[in-house]
Amino acid sequence: MAYQTINPYTNEVEKTYENHDDAYVESALTKAHALYKKWRNEPLAGRAKVLHQIAEVFTKKSDELATIITHDMGKLYAEAQGEVALCALIAEYYATKGADFLKDEPIETVMGEAHVEYHSVGVLMAVEPWNFPLYQMMRVFAPNYLVGNPLVYKHASNTPGSAVAFEQAVAEGGAEDGACVNLFINYDQVNNVIADMRVQGVALTGSERAGKEIASEAGRNLKKSSLELGGSDPFVILDDADLSDVEKIVGKARLYNAGQVCTSSKRFIVTEKNYDKFLEILKKAFGAVKPGDPMDPETSLAPLSTVSAKKGLVAKAKEAVENGATLAFGEIDDNLDNNFFPPIILTDIKRDNPSYWKEFFGPVGVVYKVKDEQAAIDLANDSNYGLGGIVFGGDPKHAAEVAGKIETGMVFVNNFGGTAPELPFGGIKNSGYGRELGRLGIETFVNAELLMVNPNEHVDLTNTYGGFL
Repeated sequence: MAYQTINPYTNEVEKTYENHDDAYVESALTKAHALYKKWRNEPLAGRAKVLHQIAEVFTKKSDELATIITHDMGKLYAEAQGEVALCALIAEYYATKGADFLKDEPIETVMGEAHVEYHSVGVLMAVEPWNFPLYQMMRVFAPNYLVGNPLVYKHASNTPGSAVAFEQAVAEGGAEDGACVNLFINYDQVNNVIADMRVQGVALTGSERAGKEIASEAGRNLKKSSLELGGSDPFVILDDADLSDVEKIVGKARLYNAGQVCTSSKRFIVTEKNYDKFLEILKKAFGAVKPGDPMDPETSLAPLSTVSAKKGLVAKAKEAVENGATLAFGEIDDNLDNNFFPPIILTDIKRDNPSYWKEFFGPVGVVYKVKDEQAAIDLANDSNYGLGGIVFGGDPKHAAEVAGKIETGMVFVNNFGGTAPELPFGGIKNSGYGRELGRLGIETFVNAELLMVNPNEHVDLTNTYGGFL
């Protein structure tokens, strides 16, 4: 597996990185495990202070880190700056709020005085993707650093600059050696790390295929795992929706990061009343983009991350049309001399079209016309995925009721589906399991340990509960 920064705008190799051998991996695990043992006897306050410092590093180095992201995977420089800023917010959030989330919780019981304590579990392995190469890392690192779970990670092979930059930024913020270690390794080595007895959990953000492999390896070794996989998020537009509000966000909802977002709105589900008007709105938004150098502030559509990403998207788009879909806007650009994919709109995708069940990871908008609200809900739920979604309606309360009927991990009503440190992130079905961010994110890899103190001697537990079960 070659770890290379290949600039998606020029397709030129900027830097190649050497893979780490097994001895390096062993050294990383040894240091991480020793640090876990050390942290078990230390209060959270010291690590909270370091998280504050790490947030300051990300803020101070925003331009430098954003440039690395853009050269690694091609996103617009302004979007990359936003990603770095979000990393700082996440670190600051857990530095400030994390200790409260981990406070002891008393339990009322006839058996005496009881409470739950939250402890670290050990070294974690993370396998992270290229589309948000720093943000995805911070989602896993920050809460687990506070808890006391050291992290080793394998990043995507096309974003090695970001992988190194994250490790360096964390160290610059004051994290101890072994707290967060980047590993340039292959998948056989990843499996060996997961199997190692010092490793107690694995977090993955990636494809369904990767999710199956990692979950299988984790299960084989009885290790807890969390998976954030793909999505085919619905954007439901009800009869009473204000289309002027829809128009303000619809382009961003699909084209942010060149459409390479798990929670992009990939399926626009529109009732008959608004279908024609909405289609024109979407065409206008897609037609207004300006492809170009992602470092140029005038550019509004970045290239796809790699040539292979474009090749795969071209194949999926052609498959959809070959099986009956209508190309309602744009042309399928199959020129593989560059990574740009001008936006297209597909309609009339029927349930027997293989594309109905697939995720388009790029600037492809799929639009469905449905008879009414119930049909919109049914179509939204007729998917193997369940990550995010958006519902627009004139009555926010009713739109929220509709949102609650959609089978997914996150739904946004009358707004763009964004993210924030306090909002739990994750899905259901083939979109994975577990949550990152918010309170739920810090609880993913902790030992919720029950402690019984001063048992009540006046209770005959044998008679009450039949003894130990």
